[in-house]
Amino acid sequence: MTYQEWYDSHAVKHEAIVAKLLACEYSDAQIIDYFVFENMVQKESDFCLLYATNTKCHDIEYLNCYFCACPHFRFSDTGLATHENTTQFSRCEINAKEGKLAAYGDALHQDCSACHIPHTRQYIQKKFTYKWHDAMKRCRLS
Repeated sequence: MTYQEWYDSHAVKHEAIVAKLLACEYSDAQIIDYFVFENMVQKESDFCLLYATNTKCHDIEYLNCYFCACPHFRFSDTGLATHENTTQFSRCEINAKEGKLAAYGDALHQDCSACHIPHTRQYIQKKFTYKWHDAMKRCRLS
């Protein structure tokens, strides 16, 4: 699956959950709380492949999945740069100190697994929007 395919498919799932919660008259705070990992595993098992094994993508106690993918993540399915015959497909816009580039065969991808920035309640409240695509609109570079 390409980044773009994942991005489009995830946006549909995210916006369907938000629409369902808004129809139930959830407040913004309740919507944010709904996206806490433990709740999502129980109620939205199709939202993430890792939910099937109750596995977190980030090793942190409080993990909120509202911003699954980060507004600072940048990608291009055709590549961003070439480094010694290796193509880089993604990067962190803010060069978060917890992030790193990881090699997977002949491809470089941003590894955000040690970064917690978009998964805190404070960050989500600051960047909150009902439309996931709006928050992520700068992620796709090509």
